[in-house]
Amino acid sequence: MVRPAAMAPSLADVSLGFRNAYLDHDRLTAQLHAWAEAFPSLCRVTSIARTPEGRDVWVATIGPEPDRVRPAVWVDGNMHAVELAGSSVALAIAEDALRVHVGTSELPAAIAERLRDVLFYICPRISPDGAEHVLRTGRAVRSVPRDERVERGRPRWLARDIDGDGLSLAMRVQDPGGDYVEARELPGLMVERTLEDTGPFYKVYPEGIIEHFDGKRIPAPFFLGDNPIDLNRNFPWQWSPGHEQVGAGPFAVSEPEARGIVEFAIKHPEIFAWLNLHTFGGVLIRPPGHTPDSKMDQEDLAIFRQLEAWMMESTGYPTVSGYDEFLYEPDKPLKGDLSEFAYNQRGALAWVVELWDLFARLGMKRPAKFVQFYEQVSRADIVKLAWWDRHENGGRSFPAWRRFDHPQLGSVEIGGVDGRVGIWNPPLHELATVCTTQANVLLRMAALAPRIAIATIDRHPLAGGITRVDIRVVNDGYLGSYGPPSAKKLDFNEPVYATATASGCTLVDPGSAHQVLGHLDGWGKGLHTGRNLMAYPGTMGTSNAAWASYLVRGTGELDVRIGSCRAGFITARVAV
Repeated sequence: MVRPAAMAPSLADVSLGFRNAYLDHDRLTAQLHAWAEAFPSLCRVTSIARTPEGRDVWVATIGPEPDRVRPAVWVDGNMHAVELAGSSVALAIAEDALRVHVGTSELPAAIAERLRDVLFYICPRISPDGAEHVLRTGRAVRSVPRDERVERGRPRWLARDIDGDGLSLAMRVQDPGGDYVEARELPGLMVERTLEDTGPFYKVYPEGIIEHFDGKRIPAPFFLGDNPIDLNRNFPWQWSPGHEQVGAGPFAVSEPEARGIVEFAIKHPEIFAWLNLHTFGGVLIRPPGHTPDSKMDQEDLAIFRQLEAWMMESTGYPTVSGYDEFLYEPDKPLKGDLSEFAYNQRGALAWVVELWDLFARLGMKRPAKFVQFYEQVSRADIVKLAWWDRHENGGRSFPAWRRFDHPQLGSVEIGGVDGRVGIWNPPLHELATVCTTQANVLLRMAALAPRIAIATIDRHPLAGGITRVDIRVVNDGYLGSYGPPSAKKLDFNEPVYATATASGCTLVDPGSAHQVLGHLDGWGKGLHTGRNLMAYPGTMGTSNAAWASYLVRGTGELDVRIGSCRAGFITARVAV
């Protein structure tokens, strides 16, 4: 059936399949621009940075009137190159936000109504250079595939495709001192060696070559060996140099991808919620990352409990404190982290989601601290993963080994591990569910936005041709005009103000044209605050309201603009 020329395309018409595949940069770019072309009044695509390899870091702004300041949420993904699922989920959130405006959303009507006045800033791929290398070759890239260090004298591994098959996977070399052995249950599967094993034993390296190899000493591989920047350590919140924080980069926001995000965030103080998408683990990580919960703003914590409830209901993912359960080393907070920058410096309700609940899929028992999952994977768990990969994932994660004559090491075997689909990222047949459930949670969080409105305009005639105009301003949103409560302390987070311009009439007191109304509270307080127990009935009074009053001489009109850089602005024309 041919669609009439006048009929607008549907979202299905312009979908490029990101819910069932991991898109390369060209296809991801095409998806964003397809939305912008099909829905020009609802989607605008801009570049916030250009990478050294010439790729744009795109941001899609979803919502009508993109230049009208109002509460906004930010979503980003794929800052770590191999964590491709973040891009798919970010695109799914963008598509579901568009559904709200084109009338095909399945969200409850009350939530959809709130979302129509919220802007979405979607950055689906922070590291397009890194992701492209991963997608094309399987090369292990943490964030960016470049090394601009001048201190290059130490021997190190450089990941490369050395056998010409287009992939850069793993190599194994037989060695009596090797720390790996083949699993008895699945020949070819490498597992950690134990005392009971009889061999043969192997050492496992990245496929590649050794820079500055002396023909004798083989360096230990390091995950940042030939791409030393971790973008999630390059942001300005508590940034520390590399000897204190691995992956930090030469200075804060030294990388164009990180710098573009920071510059965008500073220009958009209206961002009150921030989702940073990673893989893998199946967990929501919330602030604080630098201090225990006992020192966190307890009003913020109550709001995060609402997020926790939605996440558990929709996805089954638990929520953990970044400090209490996700430090790689005890009492050593991560420095330069993006979500911590968003929460502590930009005053946004920021959280990380590690997509893909691999540990739950393996049936592992949750340890005392969630981060310990990553170090407590047993041989039995790896065998279970390999069987699952063989039967449900098409055998993608553990390809066969192939013999090869290495130019430096001699006889080696190449293959063995390809973690792109099934380990680092969910299998393709489960990606759509991950996209849908995560979008469901984010859209509910977006509906917590503050919303400034004019409730009443009263005119009171006075003697001498003077009229007093009283404008009652209210916030009927869940959050206060400041966003999360802790954000009130930030310098940029100005209180709500009103500015009036008279036309055909005059203000009795010209100095009253600009009036500071103060912050307006929201009605929501989060979960587990005791408010459901009406032992002592009460509410917040009128802290969600303020009044702007003007004395006007003569007849004419007042143009009034009310709001703040975070809560957004509304305007009204008042006849006098």
